[in-house]
Amino acid sequence: MERNAVNPWPWSLQLGYNQAELIEGTSRQLICAGQTAVDGEGRLQHAGDMRQQIALALDNLEEVLKAADMNLGHVIRLTIYATDVDEALKNFDLLGQKFGPFNNAPPMTLLGVTRLAMPELMFEIEATAAT
Repeated sequence: MERNAVNPWPWSLQLGYNQAELIEGTSRQLICAGQTAVDGEGRLQHAGDMRQQIALALDNLEEVLKAADMNLGHVIRLTIYATDVDEALKNFDLLGQKFGPFNNAPPMTLLGVTRLAMPELMFEIEATAAT
């Protein structure tokens, strides 16, 4: 797989994502459901704590990718839902900590929502990955 960043403006790079990526030569694609702050039994964890919810959602995303023999370096698109966009953005350093070692800044969209599937959830992350 070959990836080429498309950034007609550099401002998004300061926020940790590319405007677009041209993806060529893929052989496998993984579409992930939204990952949230739940444990292996689907029970909510870290009610009221955005930072911990983001951390667990990212850990859960890594587990899904691992089950498909992939990692965060294979992610080509993210969609993020947050009940408090400002609070989520304050904690986006966690995304940098996870994706940074893979030198990956996938295109992403951040959406503010009034609630998620469970009322206590504050953050959800969907991903598309490819090899």
